[in-house]
Amino acid sequence: MSVRADVDLDLVLADIETLVSCESPSDDLDAVARSADVVAALGERLLGVAPDRIVLDGRTHLRWRFGHPAVLVLGHHDTVWPLGSLERLPFRIDDGVLRGPGCFDMKTGVVMALHAVAALPDRTGVSILITGDEELGSPSSRALIEQEAIGCAASFVLEASADGGAVKVARKGVSLYRVHVTGRAAHAGLEPERGVNAAIEAAHLLLAIARLGDPTAGTSVTPTLVRAGSTTNTVPAEAEFAVDVRVRTVAEQERVDAALRAIPVTLPGASVRMEGGANRPPLEPDSSADLLSQAVAIAERRGLTPFQGVAVGGASDGNFTAALGVPTLDGLGAVGGGAHADDEHVIVAMIPERTLLLRELIAAALVERGAPTDHAAPTGGWA
Repeated sequence: MSVRADVDLDLVLADIETLVSCESPSDDLDAVARSADVVAALGERLLGVAPDRIVLDGRTHLRWRFGHPAVLVLGHHDTVWPLGSLERLPFRIDDGVLRGPGCFDMKTGVVMALHAVAALPDRTGVSILITGDEELGSPSSRALIEQEAIGCAASFVLEASADGGAVKVARKGVSLYRVHVTGRAAHAGLEPERGVNAAIEAAHLLLAIARLGDPTAGTSVTPTLVRAGSTTNTVPAEAEFAVDVRVRTVAEQERVDAALRAIPVTLPGASVRMEGGANRPPLEPDSSADLLSQAVAIAERRGLTPFQGVAVGGASDGNFTAALGVPTLDGLGAVGGGAHADDEHVIVAMIPERTLLLRELIAAALVERGAPTDHAAPTGGWA
């Protein structure tokens, strides 16, 4: 049987259109709740059971759990696209390329996950978790993800693939900081000497912080959003800026954090307050090695398009599961490109291949774990 015949592509595409057509910007709680309704309806049709609907801090997450979790299938239904994006970038398929806001990151992956699990002869041991705040850094769902992953034999993350269809075997860890500087206001023309310029103190800090990066170690430390002052003729009494840190190892994450907090104040009278810290630990290659080998073997056996494993700079919820010691393979979702950009797209011909790959990876992990195979009984509740 061909891969295309093994997956009902027309039905998958219809489900992707349904999900893409329901906009779900992460910062709009009502939109995320509407999207959750759509995902829940799709999943209930395919899986025959409604999900647990878990609302944390107003954000809606969905979970299907079949028996005690042995394999976690992980995705998110929120996107970065604001309401109204569909008017400018409507869902469409042209010349084998699917387009629409959030299609690549990662609504196609959500649909693939549901179809892959639905096609399993036995789902016992599978947990599907589709969260609603990943694009914000998973502030409400992190504990839920970690709780669901503990003790699992594998975590399969349906984030989109890397360039050329590569799966993601390593991701950098992320730390996010906001630095607040307090000085003293004064008239910039009449008596600037009486002020303590928070903007200048921030400038000293920005330069010192930027020097903490280490390209040879793959560590980037990047000051981003900067704000200072109140009027053009006043010495700034307040300044603040954000810092984005990306690292390959926990040791680097800890080094940068300690160094950031040790930078001294330069201007007498200025004070500094720092918020934030590690947001996601790194997903290191050891966590993915065995699962990558299995995926490559499945692809060879089933005649799928060859792919490789690559390390990427961005983070995902897979960082959380890997940090718990759960073998994690990421980038198993859509093949395409343009995440978060107007040219976001999915290669239609690869959808059946990756859906089949996911299904066989889950089945293999269940067999390896020795999950019960006599029935598929969903359980509810968040405990």
